[in-house]
Amino acid sequence: MIQTLFNLNGKVAAISGGSGILGTAMARALAREGVAIALLDRDPEKSDELLVEAEQNGWKIKAYRSDVLDEEVMRSVRAELLNDYGKIDVLINAAGGNMPGSTVGPDQSILDLSVADTKKVLELNYLGSVIPTQVFLEPMISAKAGCIINISSMSAQQPLTRVMGYSSAKASIDNYTKWLAVELAGKFGEGFRVNALAPGFFLTDQNRSLLTNEDGSLTARGKTIVEHTPFGRFGAPEELAGTLIWLCSDASKFVTGTIIPIDGGFSAFSGV
Repeated sequence: MIQTLFNLNGKVAAISGGSGILGTAMARALAREGVAIALLDRDPEKSDELLVEAEQNGWKIKAYRSDVLDEEVMRSVRAELLNDYGKIDVLINAAGGNMPGSTVGPDQSILDLSVADTKKVLELNYLGSVIPTQVFLEPMISAKAGCIINISSMSAQQPLTRVMGYSSAKASIDNYTKWLAVELAGKFGEGFRVNALAPGFFLTDQNRSLLTNEDGSLTARGKTIVEHTPFGRFGAPEELAGTLIWLCSDASKFVTGTIIPIDGGFSAFSGV
């Protein structure tokens, strides 16, 4: 019975930001479960290594050049995906990120914040989830079922120093996740579920220089984070897999509107 609940074989999942460290880890985890993967990214060549790995393991993974802020481009990608796979069951909105001008450094104040960069961060993280949802929801509605997973952050629930724009953007994802869960269930039925993963601290290309020095040792910020994480370390990308598979499967068919921390206890620790 448990195996049946978690069975994902034959499903199709689209992952925006699919060539990033976390996107790649999620694609690999689902592909191992028999899910056909569509990697959506502005630079799909970054996924070449994963595509080679997929061919070696018999996984179904294809990369598509996309732009989550361009509805016309996303509709073109949708047409390609449906032509290749015939359907879409899962959408993972993993595209996002931060910009230096949207942060407030230790020697700065909010007066130094770049409004232009902050606008870009808000658009990428928020509208970069809304637009793909609008585009890929249409075939889901036709199929009367769909699973949407957004990517939140610890900075949404406990605003972190410096990353003001990013924290605000991810807080909007939490609200959007809950709102959309209610909206879709009320208008299209219980076949539609919307949830979010809230990763704790994982080393990615964007935060590596903030958390580690060139020799691999922790920066002061990195040390503070680890000290406030009960597990005493950063997360490994593959540690998203279990929760992701659960959310994509019938094992969570009565779960919607949730934001699930995957953080080694960071959100539970008061610091005392």
